[in-house]
Amino acid sequence: MNTTTKKAGSKVKAENRYPKIYKDAVRNNFSFLKQTIKVEDLFAKSIPLTLEGGALVPLCELHAADKALLEKLVHWRKAYASLYSTKVPATAAGVKKWCMDLYKAKDSILFLIVDLSGNAIGHIGITGAINNNGEMEIENAVLGSNGLQSGILSNAVKALIKWALEIVFPQIISVKVAGSDTRAIDFYKKLSFAKDGKKTGKTPLRMVYAPAKIKKAKEIILTAGPSISAREMSYTQDAARYGWNHQMDKYLKRLEAQFAEYVGTKYAIPTSCCTGALHLAVAACGIGPGDEVIVPETTWVATANSAIYNGATPIFADIQSDSWCMDPDSFESLITKRTKAVMPVHLYGHPAEMDRIMAIARKHHLHVIEDAAPAIGTEFKGQKTGSFGDFAAFSFQGAKMLVSGEGGMLVTSNDELYKKVYSLWDQGRTPGTFWINEVGWKYKMSNLSAALVLGQLERSDEMIEKKRTIFSWYAEGLKGVPHIKLNYETPWARSICWMSSIFLDPKAGITRDGLREALKKLNVDTRPVFPAISQYPMWPRKQEMKPVAKLVGEQSINLPSGVCLKHEQVDYICDCMRKILGKL
Repeated sequence: MNTTTKKAGSKVKAENRYPKIYKDAVRNNFSFLKQTIKVEDLFAKSIPLTLEGGALVPLCELHAADKALLEKLVHWRKAYASLYSTKVPATAAGVKKWCMDLYKAKDSILFLIVDLSGNAIGHIGITGAINNNGEMEIENAVLGSNGLQSGILSNAVKALIKWALEIVFPQIISVKVAGSDTRAIDFYKKLSFAKDGKKTGKTPLRMVYAPAKIKKAKEIILTAGPSISAREMSYTQDAARYGWNHQMDKYLKRLEAQFAEYVGTKYAIPTSCCTGALHLAVAACGIGPGDEVIVPETTWVATANSAIYNGATPIFADIQSDSWCMDPDSFESLITKRTKAVMPVHLYGHPAEMDRIMAIARKHHLHVIEDAAPAIGTEFKGQKTGSFGDFAAFSFQGAKMLVSGEGGMLVTSNDELYKKVYSLWDQGRTPGTFWINEVGWKYKMSNLSAALVLGQLERSDEMIEKKRTIFSWYAEGLKGVPHIKLNYETPWARSICWMSSIFLDPKAGITRDGLREALKKLNVDTRPVFPAISQYPMWPRKQEMKPVAKLVGEQSINLPSGVCLKHEQVDYICDCMRKILGKL
């Protein structure tokens, strides 16, 4: 079976490995940290130093009038002049201008190193972070209090590298060393660095971060996991403190507006889960007992359950061998007089072939409800998924691209359907009253959850780019590995690569579950692709499994794809697969 239409030179791999979106991520994240004006917000935006305690606190607007801090900075400048890369006078005016220049710089930021008591005991910064090579440099690493907190400078560098890799996604991190101060040099020796550049005596001027090749993963590399930045921490803290009474829907309203604009719909309704959103959509379309809803065989069970909840019968369509999404031909062949809707699923962040599906649905006067649970930002021929049908539902479950632990979003551009679904979403009541007009449900999202999702949404493009980069790492690392094919995007799609997945040749000499077990022993977590769900026992009508869905469900695997995954981890996974499959 051909499970891909692309080779390892496809659009995903060929795109700039450090595109404009990453540069924008640097600007946005640095600016967000620098604009802090409340003490309560400052520590929500800090980077914890977990070994000794303490934190890296961004130098921001809040510090502008802090005279005591300025005096400390002047003192450190005088005491450790050789460690500074810029020629700044060791005066209050000189240091104040230095701080102001750092504050204004879009590609630089300075963090104060604070101890367990919150006292500033040093500083460390990032500079030169906007360029075409995906580089950033750590400099101005100074510990200003003699003998305090041994090892804290080393861990400050490590924490800053970890933060940068997970939040702004550079390709290369270098560390500049100036002068010959012993304390400034010793902590670098504790890290894994490759020397690069000229030397002065025994002191390298520049060292490039080069993580060691992983021989055996010490901890399991998980299949999924979110990236949580200072933005999400700040929003959720604000919502927890003040998001009640008159501000009870502050983040909900912001999320509704920004989400609808991002997807390209008129309305967005935050829900407690994606399953609830699908349930509401089916109900609002007037679908009930005796009706049929066509869903793909390969999906999470919630897609079909949303029809069952409303008394309708799910009818299972086959999937395409390249996209793994609903096959329009199979969909059309299943339409009967009882068919009232179709629910295409944008599986694992890859879009269904929406132009053909929409044309068939219009021809037969069917509702279209997109299950876009894992597909925020996915595009079909340049148009975002979720903006095609009568409704679309998205998920913010903890493994998805955007997370709130649990949560979802229902979107539509249809005024009448919006009014209907809004009533059902709000227990069937007249807005602003306690008068109930019909049986409804309580599928509302909390303001606190909305704050977390809003922060995620505002970073969605950069996280999508990271997911696509992770896929490109797999494409490169698995090149030539026998018996497997990656799920490349189709020519008409822009996948967000929520999951990087492989199809295992049935004749490989190892079963799908056997490969998963072998990887698990090497601390590599995987997930099986959804089985053909028509085989579940609870459906009201027994249906024959569709051939492509059956084969993909039996032979495919989701590889680790979390947005914070590191390149060396993907290299390790690829090496493990090469060793396992190369022996067959």
